[in-house]
Amino acid sequence: MNEMEGTRILVVDDEEGIRKSIKAVLEEEGCLVDTAENGQEAIARSKTTFYNLALIDIRLPDMEGVELLTSMAQTTPKMAKIIVTGYPSLDNAIQAVNTGVDGYIVKPFTMEHLLSKIKEQLRKQQEAAKYSEEKVKEYIESRAKELDTRASRHTS
Repeated sequence: MNEMEGTRILVVDDEEGIRKSIKAVLEEEGCLVDTAENGQEAIARSKTTFYNLALIDIRLPDMEGVELLTSMAQTTPKMAKIIVTGYPSLDNAIQAVNTGVDGYIVKPFTMEHLLSKIKEQLRKQQEAAKYSEEKVKEYIESRAKELDTRASRHTS
């Protein structure tokens, strides 16, 4: 099975050609892809659908991509976020990092580069989820031992 199979991705870009190309490539990889042409549409979609990852253009018609990052961090905190920009600048990069971006891709990019960035973020997301599950399991096991110990003290 493909490692990206079933992954939900939101592509936010005001250029229809870019949205369609990225969507086609990601769907070939087995991803479930929604698109949005502006920030408001992206926010609305993120409130009703869980996405593993969002690709966000830094310049949108109704808001800057970093503003969108801040808004979406509240609705989907576990979603990986990758900024796509044709206007790379140190200010943009710093602002994106400060608002919780997970990756940064500069246009023009190859689809291979885009896919490798996405796969890297999905791997990190899976590792974090596995780590969280292990921590919960450890907590439950130690709590059960603690309660068993208390119960055996009271019955002796």
